[in-house]
Amino acid sequence: MKIQVLFFGITTDLVGASNLDLEVADTLSVVGFKNLLKEKHPQLKNINSYAIAVNESYATDELVLKEGDVIAIIPPVSGG
Repeated sequence: MKIQVLFFGITTDLVGASNLDLEVADTLSVVGFKNLLKEKHPQLKNINSYAIAVNESYATDELVLKEGDVIAIIPPVSGG
C-alpha cells in the first residue's frame, strides 16, 4: 500500500526532504513504520523521541496504517 510521509523540523534536514511517498506492507502498524523509517533513514536514530500523527491526529504505536494515510513525523520542539 502507498502512504505519504511528512517531515517537520530537524527531521526534514536529516532526511533531506519534507515529504516522501512510500510503498509499505498492508498490515503495518505505527511501531512497525517507526522501525522501517529508521532502517531507511538511519540518521533518524539520533532523535530520542518524536511524535507520529496519522491523518492529522496523534497516533499510538498499535494503530494499523491504511492505504493513503498521511503520516507526519513531529520532532520535539522547544521555544519560549
